[in-house]
Amino acid sequence: MKEEEQKFGAFLKENNLKITPERMAVLKEVLLSDGHFDADQLFERALKYSRRVSRATIYRVLPLLVASGFVSETLLSQGRVSYERTYGSKRHDHMVCENCQEVIEFRSARLDELVEEICSSQGFLESGHRLSVQGLCRKCAAKMAQDE
Repeated sequence: MKEEEQKFGAFLKENNLKITPERMAVLKEVLLSDGHFDADQLFERALKYSRRVSRATIYRVLPLLVASGFVSETLLSQGRVSYERTYGSKRHDHMVCENCQEVIEFRSARLDELVEEICSSQGFLESGHRLSVQGLCRKCAAKMAQDE
C-alpha cells in the first residue's frame, strides 16, 4: 500500500493540499474495497482506521480520490452516487436492476473494440468511459413474467 500512499501523497502535494492521517485513512479503506460503495458506507468503514474521520472528511476526500484516479463515480442508484475503486482494477461496465438495485459488472472485448472504433472514426482521444445499462435482472424479470 506504500506505493499507493506515495502516489496519493504526490497528488495532494501537487495540488497544494496537506497529507493528513484522515485522508490516508480514507484512501486505505478505498484500496481495501471491492465492489460499489456510497459515501456513508465509506464513512463507516474508514472509522476503523481513524476515529477522527468525519462524514465531512469523506465528502471532501472523495472528489480528490476521483481526480487522482483511485476512485470513479459509477452509478446513480436510488438517487445516490456510488463509487468504486479503479486503481488496480480492470475496466468494466455495469447493468443495474431497476427493481432490486442489483449491480452486475461485465467486461466485453467487443464493446471495447466498438468504442475504440467509434472514437477513432471521430478523431476522438478516449480517456475512459462509463456504461450503465438499466433494466431487470434475471430474477426480477422471471418474477414479473410469473406475475403476469
